[in-house]
Amino acid sequence: MLEEVERWLSTRSWSVADRPLHRLLSAKNATGQTVSVVLPALNEEETVGDIVAVIRRDLVRRVPLVDEIVVVDSGSTDRTSQVAAAAGARVVHRDAILPRLPAVPGKGEVLWRSLLVTGGDIVCFVDADLREFSSDFVSGIVGPLLTEPDVHLVKAMYDRPLGTTAGQGGRVTELMARPLLNMHWPQLAGFVQPLGGEYAARRSLLEQLPFPVGYGVELGMLVDALHLVGLDALAQVDVGVRKHRHQDGQALGRMSAAIYRTAQLRLARGHLVRPSLTQFERSEDGFEPRTYSVDTEERPPMTEIAEYAARRVA
Repeated sequence: MLEEVERWLSTRSWSVADRPLHRLLSAKNATGQTVSVVLPALNEEETVGDIVAVIRRDLVRRVPLVDEIVVVDSGSTDRTSQVAAAAGARVVHRDAILPRLPAVPGKGEVLWRSLLVTGGDIVCFVDADLREFSSDFVSGIVGPLLTEPDVHLVKAMYDRPLGTTAGQGGRVTELMARPLLNMHWPQLAGFVQPLGGEYAARRSLLEQLPFPVGYGVELGMLVDALHLVGLDALAQVDVGVRKHRHQDGQALGRMSAAIYRTAQLRLARGHLVRPSLTQFERSEDGFEPRTYSVDTEERPPMTEIAEYAARRVA
Protein backbone atom coordinates (compact mmCIF):
# COMPACT_ATOMS: atom_id res chain seq x y z
CA MET A 1 0.00 0.00 0.00
CA LEU A 2 1.24 3.48 -0.82
CA GLU A 3 2.46 5.59 2.10
CA GLU A 4 -0.03 8.24 0.97
CA VAL A 5 -2.85 5.75 1.40
CA GLU A 6 -1.63 4.63 4.82
CA ARG A 7 -1.67 8.27 5.92
CA TRP A 8 -5.12 8.74 4.37
CA LEU A 9 -6.47 5.74 6.27
CA SER A 10 -5.42 7.34 9.55
CA THR A 11 -6.83 10.78 8.75
CA ARG A 12 -9.85 10.17 6.51
CA SER A 13 -11.37 6.96 7.92
CA TRP A 14 -13.82 7.49 10.75
CA SER A 15 -16.60 5.80 12.71
CA VAL A 16 -20.17 7.04 12.95
CA ALA A 17 -19.56 7.42 16.70
CA ASP A 18 -16.93 10.11 16.04
CA ARG A 19 -19.61 12.68 15.25
CA PRO A 20 -22.65 12.64 17.55
CA LEU A 21 -25.90 13.98 16.14
CA HIS A 22 -25.82 17.13 18.29
CA ARG A 23 -22.45 18.03 16.77
CA LEU A 24 -23.77 17.49 13.25
CA LEU A 25 -26.83 19.62 13.90
CA SER A 26 -24.68 22.40 15.32
CA ALA A 27 -22.44 22.29 12.24
CA LYS A 28 -25.46 22.26 9.93
CA ASN A 29 -26.96 25.30 11.63
CA ALA A 30 -23.64 27.14 11.63
CA THR A 31 -22.95 26.58 7.93
CA GLY A 32 -26.53 26.71 6.61
CA GLN A 33 -25.96 23.62 4.47
CA THR A 34 -28.97 21.57 3.39
CA VAL A 35 -29.11 17.78 3.02
CA SER A 36 -31.02 15.70 0.47
CA VAL A 37 -31.34 11.91 0.74
CA VAL A 38 -31.97 10.04 -2.53
CA LEU A 39 -33.12 6.43 -2.79
CA PRO A 40 -32.97 4.96 -6.32
CA ALA A 41 -35.65 2.27 -6.38
CA LEU A 42 -36.84 -0.50 -8.68
CA ASN A 43 -39.34 -2.98 -7.24
CA GLU A 44 -38.33 -2.47 -3.62
CA GLU A 45 -41.74 -2.37 -1.94
CA GLU A 46 -40.57 -4.74 0.81
CA THR A 47 -37.80 -2.46 2.09
CA VAL A 48 -38.11 1.11 0.81
CA GLY A 49 -40.87 2.12 3.24
CA ASP A 50 -38.93 1.05 6.32
CA ILE A 51 -35.84 2.95 5.17
CA VAL A 52 -37.79 6.15 4.55
CA ALA A 53 -39.63 5.80 7.87
CA VAL A 54 -36.40 5.38 9.86
CA ILE A 55 -34.78 8.42 8.22
CA ARG A 56 -37.88 10.55 8.85
CA ARG A 57 -38.14 9.42 12.46
CA ASP A 58 -34.49 9.86 13.41
CA LEU A 59 -33.17 12.58 11.11
CA VAL A 60 -36.20 14.72 10.30
CA ARG A 61 -38.42 14.64 13.38
CA ARG A 62 -36.08 13.85 16.27
CA VAL A 63 -33.09 15.73 14.88
CA PRO A 64 -33.69 18.02 11.87
CA LEU A 65 -30.61 16.95 9.93
CA VAL A 66 -32.21 15.89 6.63
CA ASP A 67 -34.16 18.45 4.61
CA GLU A 68 -35.72 16.17 1.99
CA ILE A 69 -36.09 12.48 1.20
CA VAL A 70 -36.62 11.70 -2.48
CA VAL A 71 -37.31 8.26 -3.92
CA VAL A 72 -36.65 8.09 -7.65
CA ASP A 73 -38.65 5.18 -9.07
CA SER A 74 -37.04 3.78 -12.20
CA GLY A 75 -40.07 1.85 -13.46
CA SER A 76 -41.27 -0.39 -10.64
CA THR A 77 -44.08 -2.82 -11.38
CA ASP A 78 -44.89 -3.33 -7.70
CA ARG A 79 -46.04 -0.85 -5.04
CA THR A 80 -42.66 0.79 -4.49
CA SER A 81 -43.95 4.31 -5.21
CA GLN A 82 -47.04 3.99 -3.03
CA VAL A 83 -45.13 2.49 -0.10
CA ALA A 84 -42.41 5.16 -0.29
CA ALA A 85 -44.95 7.99 -0.46
CA ALA A 86 -46.93 6.57 2.46
CA ALA A 87 -43.74 6.49 4.53
CA GLY A 88 -43.17 10.17 3.86
CA ALA A 89 -40.85 10.40 0.86
CA ARG A 90 -41.36 12.59 -2.16
CA VAL A 91 -41.58 10.13 -5.06
CA VAL A 92 -40.48 11.12 -8.55
CA HIS A 93 -40.55 8.83 -11.56
CA ARG A 94 -37.32 8.67 -13.49
CA ASP A 95 -39.04 9.34 -16.83
CA ALA A 96 -40.59 12.56 -15.51
CA ILE A 97 -37.15 14.07 -14.96
CA LEU A 98 -35.62 15.73 -18.03
CA PRO A 99 -38.25 14.18 -20.34
CA ARG A 100 -36.61 15.54 -23.50
CA LEU A 101 -33.82 13.03 -22.96
CA PRO A 102 -35.18 9.45 -23.06
CA ALA A 103 -34.10 7.50 -20.02
CA VAL A 104 -32.02 4.35 -20.26
CA PRO A 105 -32.04 1.51 -17.72
CA GLY A 106 -29.50 1.68 -14.95
CA LYS A 107 -28.84 2.88 -11.43
CA GLY A 108 -26.39 5.57 -12.54
CA GLU A 109 -29.05 7.06 -14.79
CA VAL A 110 -31.36 7.48 -11.81
CA LEU A 111 -28.66 9.03 -9.61
CA TRP A 112 -27.72 11.48 -12.35
CA ARG A 113 -31.31 12.59 -12.90
CA SER A 114 -31.87 12.95 -9.17
CA LEU A 115 -29.66 16.05 -9.18
CA LEU A 116 -32.40 17.84 -11.10
CA VAL A 117 -35.12 17.13 -8.53
CA THR A 118 -33.20 17.70 -5.29
CA GLY A 119 -31.97 20.91 -3.75
CA GLY A 120 -29.54 19.92 -1.02
CA ASP A 121 -26.01 21.27 -0.85
CA ILE A 122 -25.13 17.74 0.27
CA VAL A 123 -26.67 14.78 -1.57
CA CYS A 124 -26.74 11.40 0.17
CA PHE A 125 -27.45 8.24 -1.84
CA VAL A 126 -28.89 5.16 -0.13
CA ASP A 127 -29.82 1.88 -1.83
CA ALA A 128 -33.48 0.96 -1.40
CA ASP A 129 -33.00 -2.77 -0.72
CA LEU A 130 -31.36 -2.51 2.71
CA ARG A 131 -32.78 -4.56 5.57
CA GLU A 132 -32.60 -3.77 9.30
CA PHE A 133 -31.73 -0.23 8.25
CA SER A 134 -30.12 2.22 10.66
CA SER A 135 -30.12 5.99 10.20
CA ASP A 136 -26.39 5.80 11.04
CA PHE A 137 -25.94 5.07 7.34
CA VAL A 138 -27.08 8.62 6.60
CA SER A 139 -25.72 10.58 9.55
CA GLY A 140 -22.40 8.75 9.33
CA ILE A 141 -21.61 9.70 5.75
CA VAL A 142 -23.15 13.17 5.90
CA GLY A 143 -21.21 14.02 9.05
CA PRO A 144 -17.76 14.74 7.59
CA LEU A 145 -19.30 16.91 4.88
CA LEU A 146 -20.90 19.08 7.57
CA THR A 147 -17.83 19.30 9.80
CA GLU A 148 -14.85 19.11 7.43
CA PRO A 149 -14.96 21.80 4.70
CA ASP A 150 -12.16 20.15 2.70
CA VAL A 151 -13.98 16.80 2.39
CA HIS A 152 -16.12 16.46 -0.75
CA LEU A 153 -17.20 12.80 -0.97
CA VAL A 154 -17.74 10.21 1.76
CA LYS A 155 -18.33 6.47 1.30
CA ALA A 156 -19.89 4.21 3.91
CA MET A 157 -17.87 1.19 4.99
CA TYR A 158 -19.39 -1.81 6.72
CA ASP A 159 -19.43 -5.58 7.13
CA ARG A 160 -21.40 -7.38 4.42
CA PRO A 161 -22.62 -10.83 5.50
CA LEU A 162 -23.66 -13.30 2.81
CA GLY A 163 -26.65 -15.06 4.27
CA THR A 164 -25.47 -16.29 7.67
CA THR A 165 -21.78 -16.10 6.72
CA ALA A 166 -20.01 -13.04 8.10
CA GLY A 167 -17.77 -11.00 5.84
CA GLN A 168 -18.44 -12.89 2.61
CA GLY A 169 -20.63 -10.32 0.86
CA GLY A 170 -19.26 -7.90 -1.72
CA ARG A 171 -18.14 -10.57 -4.16
CA VAL A 172 -17.86 -8.17 -7.11
CA THR A 173 -15.84 -5.82 -4.94
CA GLU A 174 -13.31 -8.49 -4.03
CA LEU A 175 -13.08 -10.22 -7.42
CA MET A 176 -13.30 -7.21 -9.75
CA ALA A 177 -13.26 -3.73 -8.25
CA ARG A 178 -10.54 -4.10 -5.63
CA PRO A 179 -8.00 -5.66 -8.02
CA LEU A 180 -8.74 -2.96 -10.62
CA LEU A 181 -8.29 -0.14 -8.14
CA ASN A 182 -5.12 -1.58 -6.61
CA MET A 183 -3.53 -2.08 -10.03
CA HIS A 184 -4.61 1.09 -11.81
CA TRP A 185 -5.60 3.61 -9.13
CA PRO A 186 -3.60 2.56 -6.05
CA GLN A 187 -4.49 5.83 -4.30
CA LEU A 188 -8.01 4.38 -3.94
CA ALA A 189 -6.84 1.09 -2.43
CA GLY A 190 -7.85 2.22 1.06
CA PHE A 191 -11.59 2.20 0.38
CA VAL A 192 -13.20 -0.70 2.20
CA GLN A 193 -16.41 -0.64 0.14
CA PRO A 194 -15.63 1.14 -3.15
CA LEU A 195 -18.81 -0.17 -4.81
CA GLY A 196 -21.13 0.45 -1.87
CA GLY A 197 -24.35 2.27 -2.72
CA GLU A 198 -24.31 4.46 0.39
CA TYR A 199 -22.28 7.62 -0.05
CA ALA A 200 -22.71 11.36 0.20
CA ALA A 201 -21.09 14.22 -1.67
CA ARG A 202 -21.26 17.92 -2.12
CA ARG A 203 -23.50 18.96 -4.97
CA SER A 204 -20.66 21.16 -6.22
CA LEU A 205 -18.68 17.96 -6.90
CA LEU A 206 -21.50 15.77 -8.22
CA GLU A 207 -22.58 18.29 -10.80
CA GLN A 208 -19.10 18.23 -12.35
CA LEU A 209 -18.88 14.43 -12.69
CA PRO A 210 -19.97 12.24 -15.61
CA PHE A 211 -22.28 9.42 -14.50
CA PRO A 212 -21.99 5.93 -16.00
CA VAL A 213 -25.64 4.96 -16.39
CA GLY A 214 -25.31 1.42 -15.00
CA TYR A 215 -23.42 -0.59 -12.43
CA GLY A 216 -20.15 1.23 -13.05
CA VAL A 217 -21.37 4.46 -11.48
CA GLU A 218 -19.73 3.96 -8.09
CA LEU A 219 -16.31 3.02 -9.47
CA GLY A 220 -16.47 5.75 -12.09
CA MET A 221 -17.41 8.34 -9.50
CA LEU A 222 -14.52 7.41 -7.20
CA VAL A 223 -11.95 7.52 -10.00
CA ASP A 224 -13.26 10.79 -11.43
CA ALA A 225 -13.51 12.42 -8.00
CA LEU A 226 -9.92 11.42 -7.25
CA HIS A 227 -8.74 13.21 -10.37
CA LEU A 228 -10.96 16.24 -9.78
CA VAL A 229 -10.48 16.97 -6.07
CA GLY A 230 -7.68 14.66 -4.88
CA LEU A 231 -7.45 11.87 -2.33
CA ASP A 232 -7.63 14.05 0.78
CA ALA A 233 -11.05 15.32 -0.31
CA LEU A 234 -12.39 11.74 -0.13
CA ALA A 235 -13.24 9.88 3.07
CA GLN A 236 -15.05 6.86 4.51
CA VAL A 237 -17.07 6.18 7.66
CA ASP A 238 -17.73 2.86 9.42
CA VAL A 239 -21.50 2.50 9.90
CA GLY A 240 -21.65 -1.12 11.07
CA VAL A 241 -23.34 -3.92 9.12
CA ARG A 242 -25.13 -3.78 5.77
CA LYS A 243 -27.80 -6.38 5.00
CA HIS A 244 -29.49 -6.46 1.62
CA ARG A 245 -30.78 -8.68 -1.14
CA HIS A 246 -28.03 -10.66 -2.91
CA GLN A 247 -28.00 -11.30 -6.64
CA ASP A 248 -27.20 -14.58 -8.36
CA GLY A 249 -23.88 -15.40 -9.98
CA GLN A 250 -24.86 -14.49 -13.52
CA ALA A 251 -26.17 -11.09 -12.45
CA LEU A 252 -22.88 -10.52 -10.66
CA GLY A 253 -21.07 -11.47 -13.87
CA ARG A 254 -22.93 -8.77 -15.80
CA MET A 255 -22.22 -6.28 -13.04
CA SER A 256 -18.53 -7.14 -13.15
CA ALA A 257 -18.38 -6.70 -16.90
CA ALA A 258 -19.97 -3.26 -16.68
CA ILE A 259 -17.56 -2.23 -13.95
CA TYR A 260 -14.60 -3.45 -15.97
CA ARG A 261 -15.85 -1.49 -18.97
CA THR A 262 -16.15 1.66 -16.84
CA ALA A 263 -12.54 1.21 -15.75
CA GLN A 264 -11.43 0.47 -19.31
CA LEU A 265 -12.94 3.72 -20.58
CA ARG A 266 -11.05 5.66 -17.95
CA LEU A 267 -7.78 3.95 -18.79
CA ALA A 268 -7.99 4.52 -22.53
CA ARG A 269 -10.47 6.97 -23.99
CA GLY A 270 -9.68 6.13 -27.61
CA HIS A 271 -11.33 3.71 -30.02
CA LEU A 272 -12.35 0.51 -28.26
CA VAL A 273 -14.19 -2.60 -29.36
CA ARG A 274 -17.80 -2.46 -28.21
CA PRO A 275 -17.79 -5.37 -25.78
CA SER A 276 -20.33 -8.00 -24.89
CA LEU A 277 -20.54 -10.77 -22.33
CA THR A 278 -21.76 -14.27 -23.17
CA GLN A 279 -23.06 -16.45 -20.35
CA PHE A 280 -24.63 -19.91 -20.43
CA GLU A 281 -27.86 -21.34 -19.10
CA ARG A 282 -28.84 -24.99 -19.18
CA SER A 283 -31.99 -25.88 -21.09
CA GLU A 284 -33.57 -29.15 -22.23
CA ASP A 285 -31.23 -29.11 -25.23
CA GLY A 286 -28.07 -28.42 -23.24
CA PHE A 287 -26.29 -25.16 -22.50
CA GLU A 288 -27.61 -22.14 -24.39
CA PRO A 289 -25.64 -18.93 -24.77
CA ARG A 290 -27.07 -15.59 -23.65
CA THR A 291 -25.18 -12.52 -24.82
CA TYR A 292 -25.45 -9.11 -23.13
CA SER A 293 -24.03 -5.77 -24.18
CA VAL A 294 -21.77 -4.30 -21.50
CA ASP A 295 -20.91 -1.06 -23.23
CA THR A 296 -21.15 1.70 -20.66
CA GLU A 297 -23.08 4.76 -21.69
CA GLU A 298 -22.32 7.83 -19.61
CA ARG A 299 -24.25 10.99 -18.91
CA PRO A 300 -22.29 14.26 -19.04
CA PRO A 301 -21.66 16.43 -15.99
CA MET A 302 -24.94 18.03 -14.92
CA THR A 303 -23.41 21.48 -15.35
CA GLU A 304 -23.61 20.87 -19.12
CA ILE A 305 -27.39 20.36 -19.04
CA ALA A 306 -29.32 23.53 -19.90
CA GLU A 307 -32.27 22.70 -17.65
CA TYR A 308 -29.97 22.32 -14.66
CA ALA A 309 -28.23 25.61 -15.36
CA ALA A 310 -31.61 27.33 -15.74
CA ARG A 311 -32.79 25.94 -12.41
CA ARG A 312 -29.73 27.27 -10.64
CA VAL A 313 -30.27 30.75 -12.07
CA ALA A 314 -33.92 30.69 -11.04
